[in-house]
Amino acid sequence: MKSLFTAFFIALFSLSMAQESKETANRFFYELTFKPKKDSAKLEKVITILDITDKNRSVYQDYTVIAQDSIMKIEIEAMQKAGVMKDLSKTIKPPKISARIYKTYPGMKIQYVEKIANGFTPSNIGYSEDLKFNWNIQADKEKIGEYNTQKATTEFGGRKWIAWFSTDLPFQDGPYKFFGLPGLIVKIEDEGKNYSWVLQGNKKIEEYTEFSYIEGLMHATGGKVNDVSREKFEKTFNDFKKDPFATARPMFTQEMLSKTIPGMDGTIGDMIKKQEKQYKDFYNANDNPIEINQLQDKKKK
Repeated sequence: MKSLFTAFFIALFSLSMAQESKETANRFFYELTFKPKKDSAKLEKVITILDITDKNRSVYQDYTVIAQDSIMKIEIEAMQKAGVMKDLSKTIKPPKISARIYKTYPGMKIQYVEKIANGFTPSNIGYSEDLKFNWNIQADKEKIGEYNTQKATTEFGGRKWIAWFSTDLPFQDGPYKFFGLPGLIVKIEDEGKNYSWVLQGNKKIEEYTEFSYIEGLMHATGGKVNDVSREKFEKTFNDFKKDPFATARPMFTQEMLSKTIPGMDGTIGDMIKKQEKQYKDFYNANDNPIEINQLQDKKKK
């Protein structure tokens, strides 16, 4: 068995990129303001993106890592040239949202996907659902940024939502799982203002890929999605959040853990402990999910 160091080194410095068929996409930038802790008034902000592609689908995700692609490309090329590793956690800003949400046109089947570890390899796990939003379109109109919008309301995930859509943008889509209005959703928030998305702008992507440069380089895209029931997804993902290295831990030996990595501080064991803490801190930072009825259902069990 190759050592963890060797496997990690080869993965990072591999020059072969996964080949994807080219797509074009309309990218819509949404600023998400949200309250990660239900008992705290503190708000977080992050830019998220909705990419509506020419292949009858849309992809919603955090923009943080993708936005750093040019920086990461420079860092990786410098590492390749020097032949030594560097702790990229000191350079790259981590995302605040880990999920990707896919919608397939025209039926708008939704697939919610998270990435978990399978040994040393990332894998995708998700669930699919056929959502129907019962929108109440109202007469109220408002100018939001450069867009002429109209008001609509609905209930979803245990919350009441107020949306503003624009027929100037001919897409029946929106951020997160929301869709089904006669134009793109420009703004949507729940009554308690726990989650609020506002469209900030858009651009055309001629050679679209949903993955960041670093994900492609490290083959960390997770491969085909293991689509399971929502109940099984929740259990599997919750188990992963509690112990992110459960599947990899049996592969470690004391010899592996004690090895040092050129250009990085500490041993592989130190790196694993640091990454485990980062995982747990990330997932423990939010106890106020968008869909609170799912949380309530789990508490009843």
